[in-house]
Formats: sequence, C-alpha cells, structure tokens
Amino acid sequence: MLLELTVVLATSVTGFSATEVGSMPVATFGSIVTSDAPPAFVGPIVGGGASVVGGANSSTASFGAQTLSTLSRIPADNIAQYFAARPTAVDQLLAQQPAAQEVALWWGDLDVARQTALELASPRLVGNLEGVPYTIRDTSNRTVLSQTISELNQVVSSDAGRAVQQGAHQQLNMLSSISDALKSDRSDPQRTLVTLDVSGQGRAAIVLGDLSDADYVSFLVPGMFFTIENQMSYWVDAANELYSQQQMWLQHFESKSPFIRNESVATVAWIGYDTPNLTNVGAIDNADQGRDSLAGAILGLQAQRGADQPYVSIVAHSYGSTAALMALSEFDFEVDALALVGSPGSPAQSVDDLNVRDGNVFVGEAAWDPIPNSSYFGPDPGSASFGAKSLGVSGGFDVIMKQPLTGSVGHNEYFQPGTEAMRNFALLCIGRSDLIIPENAPLVERAVATALQR
Repeated sequence: MLLELTVVLATSVTGFSATEVGSMPVATFGSIVTSDAPPAFVGPIVGGGASVVGGANSSTASFGAQTLSTLSRIPADNIAQYFAARPTAVDQLLAQQPAAQEVALWWGDLDVARQTALELASPRLVGNLEGVPYTIRDTSNRTVLSQTISELNQVVSSDAGRAVQQGAHQQLNMLSSISDALKSDRSDPQRTLVTLDVSGQGRAAIVLGDLSDADYVSFLVPGMFFTIENQMSYWVDAANELYSQQQMWLQHFESKSPFIRNESVATVAWIGYDTPNLTNVGAIDNADQGRDSLAGAILGLQAQRGADQPYVSIVAHSYGSTAALMALSEFDFEVDALALVGSPGSPAQSVDDLNVRDGNVFVGEAAWDPIPNSSYFGPDPGSASFGAKSLGVSGGFDVIMKQPLTGSVGHNEYFQPGTEAMRNFALLCIGRSDLIIPENAPLVERAVATALQR
C-alpha cells in the first residue's frame, strides 16, 4: 500500500505516468522526485513542541519561563554577553517555548532598552518567539535573512572546499527564494516575515496583510514535496490570490450593506514544518512536527490579539491537512473554519473531534486526485461518516460575480487563480460559508441564484 501511495503521489509531482513510474527502479524513481530536495532538517521546532504548546510537559515549559525571567532581570548592556556565553540557549528556548500568552506579557513588561538589546543580540530568537509583536518579528527575521545571505555569499566567493561551496550554494538558493517572495511591486498588501529558520530545508511564514489588526486571518498549510527553495514564491502567490479574492468579496458585501465597512484580511503563506519527501511521506513524524508548529503559530496569534480576536481559518492541502487535523484534535485552541483538499486523513474520527467552531469544516476532492479516499493516515474527511461539508472544486459559473470558475484536476491545482476552489476558500475564510458551492450540487444551487438578492 505504501509503495502504491508513493507512486501516485510522485506521479502528480513529477509528471510521469503511473506506468512509467511503476516500472522504474526505486533508486531511479527516488532520484527523480528528490533530486532537488535539500537535506532533511535536524534541529529545534520553530514555534515550540507539543509539550510546550499543549502544556503537557511542565519541565520544558518551566525551562522557557525561567529563561525569559532571567532575561528580564539582566541589565540591557549584558544581554549580548549572556547569549555569547550560552551558544545553545537560543535553540533550547525556541524548542521549549513558554506559552505564547506568557511570552506576550513578558515582552510587554520589558523596558525599551531590554527589548532593543534582545533584538540586537539575538534576532533569531526574537523573530521566532510566539507572542512577540509581528512587526518586531518581521524586522528581526529580515535581519537574520540579510546577514545569512551575506555570510553565504562570502563562503561562495571564498576558496572553501567543494562540499562547503555546494552546501552554501544550496542554502543560498533557499534563502534567496524567501527574499524574492518578500518583494512586491505594490505596497498593498504589505508582506511580513514572521517565521524564519535558515538551517536545513528551511522554514518560513510570510504574511500578506497585517496580522496585528486584520478582521480575518487565513493560514495556508502545504503538503508533501513543498520546499522553501522551490515553492515559497508559489505559496506566497497563492496567499496573494486568496487575499485578493477575500478583499473582492468584502468590497462586494460592503457595497450591498450599510452595516459592513472597512473589514480587512491577512493571509499566511505558512511553510512552518519540514514537508515530507518520497523517503518519509508514509510516516507521521513530519505531521507531528507540523501539528506542533501550526498550533504554536495560531496560539501566538491569539496571544498577540488579546481581546480583539480575528476570524481564523485554515486551508490545508495534502499531507498538510493531516498536520492541521492533528493540531485541531490534539490541542486546546479553536479556529472558525477549516478547508481540507487532497487529504489522506488523520487519526481524527469525525468533525466532532475537531476544535472548529460550529463544525465549520469543508472538504474538496478534485477529479484524478489519487489521495482523497485513500484514508492512509485515518478516516477520509470526505466520507459521509466524517461529517464535513462539501466544497466544490470542479468548476462552474459564479452568478454573483458573473464569471466562470475553472475546475481543479489532479492533486496540485486547487490553488490556481480563477478556480472554484479558490472562490470557495475565500468565502469560507471571511465567514460566508453559506455561499460556498458544494460539489455535485444541482445547477440552480451551484449557481447560488438566491444569493443575488443578498
């Protein structure tokens, strides 16, 4: 079963037919799928592990709290010296983060001198500590990105050995993808870098819009074979398309109602975990990591927003849906909406197991997508017994906006501009699931004719 699954997974990524892939030696097949993949990351989990986010292990949480307490007492002039004497302190603290609410309170209580000293002494810590304000995290992460790119350029132009040169080139390509994705020809929406891990495969989260005050926040969670080097720009483009569609719909609703005014959105192109490749896509380990990191990111958002909580949605694809389902069934936080596409399932048995308000869970399954119905990691979210609602992805016509909607085919077309899937994602993420077109609905229903009067 595992070999069959990896064959169909890689078929959709490589473009080879199932017959061609199935006839290849394993080594040849693996080299085709993973030839550009960076080495697997070994290191701390950015955003905190399960024991921290969920509070299951008080010793790790107390370590983080004690470290923050120490940093709040050290004179600002001595903070750089503190980190210099403890080279593993940042890795330990990022791997064992206190609750995001504690971090938010701690940061808010620091005087400006200590905050500035921390930003200068360890921008990597400040940039990835859930609970620190996003503008400060963005500045710190951009500092780390710029410094690391500069250092790698020096290595590339030096007389270092071939292996060192190759490693530097690979890491430089990965970080350049992040740098390129942060660029925009337009000032609106703003782009911020709220997560950055420059090691190994790399991790990053780029936000379009303002997480600190957006009314609606959407996290896009990717699946297998997604790397920073090769897919960061694509994922930011998808987040930008979702942002644009949400804004379009909000403007439409504002034009129809005097009671809706100036609502804003933020979308997060989130690659906050090591997505699996051919060698480990059949295991749950990477999903565990994604679960913890995604939970940390959302708890960090909730801690930062305090009494002004946004409407939070997750749009998760493929293996990323497994991570999202695990986060929503194993951690103590809630979101407002969840969309799953191309999902291989998870241990969650039904919508009732998920911390999604009002059971607001939607599932989309494209034609010729081999992953839905596989139930590889647990019950199929698209099955009737799971209890999720249908999200149309096969195409049609939107009579509200008076435009055709393209259908998604295969495993990787859900996020293309102009698709029915993206239209439905946008509406779900701004709290208008009543206008989502379900799959296989009658023509009149699919046209949402009644919505013309809204």
